[in-house]
Amino acid sequence: MRKTTIIMTLLTIALTAAAQSPKMLGENHALLRIPAAKVNKYVLLPVQEKEEIANIRVITNNELRQTLNVRLAVDKVDYYVPLDIKRYGAGDVLLDINFHGDRRKTGAVEEFACWKEMKLSNQFDTSNRERFRPAYHHTPPYAWMNDPNGMFYKDGVYHLYYQWNPYGSMWENMTWGHSTSTDLVHWQAQPTAIEADALGTIFSGSCVVDKKNNQVVAFYTSAGQSQVQSMAVSKDNGITFKKADCNPVLVSNEPDFRDPKAFWNLETQRWNLVLAVGQEMRFYSSDNLKDWKEEGAFGKGYGCHDGVWECPDLMKLQVKGTDKQKWMLICNINPGGPFGGSATQYFVGDFDGRKFTCEHKDTRWMDYGKDHYATVTFDNAPDGRRIALAWMSNWQYANQVPTLQFRSANSVPRDLGLFEYKGETYCSVTPSKELLALRGKVVKKPTETCEIVVDTKSNTEIVLSNTKGEQVTMTYNAQTMTFTMDRKASGDISFSEAFPIVTTAPTYGSIKQLRIFIDRCSIEAFDADGKMAMTNLVFPSEPYNIIKVKGGKATIYEINN
Repeated sequence: MRKTTIIMTLLTIALTAAAQSPKMLGENHALLRIPAAKVNKYVLLPVQEKEEIANIRVITNNELRQTLNVRLAVDKVDYYVPLDIKRYGAGDVLLDINFHGDRRKTGAVEEFACWKEMKLSNQFDTSNRERFRPAYHHTPPYAWMNDPNGMFYKDGVYHLYYQWNPYGSMWENMTWGHSTSTDLVHWQAQPTAIEADALGTIFSGSCVVDKKNNQVVAFYTSAGQSQVQSMAVSKDNGITFKKADCNPVLVSNEPDFRDPKAFWNLETQRWNLVLAVGQEMRFYSSDNLKDWKEEGAFGKGYGCHDGVWECPDLMKLQVKGTDKQKWMLICNINPGGPFGGSATQYFVGDFDGRKFTCEHKDTRWMDYGKDHYATVTFDNAPDGRRIALAWMSNWQYANQVPTLQFRSANSVPRDLGLFEYKGETYCSVTPSKELLALRGKVVKKPTETCEIVVDTKSNTEIVLSNTKGEQVTMTYNAQTMTFTMDRKASGDISFSEAFPIVTTAPTYGSIKQLRIFIDRCSIEAFDADGKMAMTNLVFPSEPYNIIKVKGGKATIYEINN
């Protein structure tokens, strides 16, 4: 142990000594040479979030190998992010760094803390250092995450890709991170799946299991000067991808042209693809996953148009209790959500492989909380299930929530379906059955990770609180057929004026039982029959350990994870 400590100390000193003498090329420009190091894998870059972005060009042997944007520390270090230098070989690595901050405010570049605080290391510690990191929700190993991408199931494994910034806990440097699971709850981090290239950074998209060719095909938005659609193929079940030589496969003169969702249409025996284009969805068809024909569009005159349409999904679902099946189109929008910011709307109707026909005119939301966005489903899920995950945040404050080592989690997995109420068809959302396996023993008090099942009466009030006086109040009103959640006094609300709020959902009839999932920084409430879902973040200074229920009976289960 002592020997390892000495080696690591010497390696740190070696880089510090080199970093104390960056080559200054101007008041905003510097070169820093990292000496060849056969032992070390990473340069640990010090980040200070309040600072402006610095652009870093990674050069080896006079060739540009990578470009990234990092908020390098000026006067203090919030956390570190790793730059993998082993991938470039054993030679020197030259960092060409351009700062974009106001030097009149930050001082002389040569005096920045980043030069003294950079470190060499053969490892990067991702063990949790955040009290708000969820215990049973998926999170990235470190740094920023937003939209779930490319989700599919194959050979007993669920694959989840996600929008990831490996170089900071704020949005930037979009790549596809990757995690796998066999039970939708316990996730294993995998190597980065798809990285930026000459066409741009890697925005959202989807994967399909191409059974005929025994491969997985990814479609994603390449976000460069314009947004274009690209594809990549995996022959090893989604671990590594080879980008297609024919990229881009779809182009447009529209500025917002993104988030391809592909699927096999059993009815037409062809591939379909849905793209978000401005404030509409466009549909394409293909026989070979390479050559796509535009078929039609949907959006004008339907739903909410207060923001950009994003992250589509399209599926055929059984209507509960009937022999009918209908199509549902998912449309995520930002801004324009029912309580501000981003949210997920949906449309029910028919799709013939070319045209989607909606059967209702009203705007419908899949989840009436503040923190449910970019919802998409797994391709090839077992038993014909439509299992969805959402990004559990809101663009109004996603970059400001009170965590540093990581930012953002995904919702619990949810199974989607359809139900009828007063002659109309609505989306049902139920917690996936895999969550039942997490239930532990029944306890008297709530904990920071638990499930609370409440048998309701006509009017039910549930108050979760702690000894600091922080609380969340949930109310079911049978007369108005509404469910509300008040988080205005839930804990830390200081980071955004848009955070303290009361969210309200229609219940489409009576609620007999509520299922409430608590996990350190989130509360997700569901009607047990699937007619209502509400997802909200909370940041209490201590866990809610007190519960008061009026007009109902609560059973509290420990979560075994």
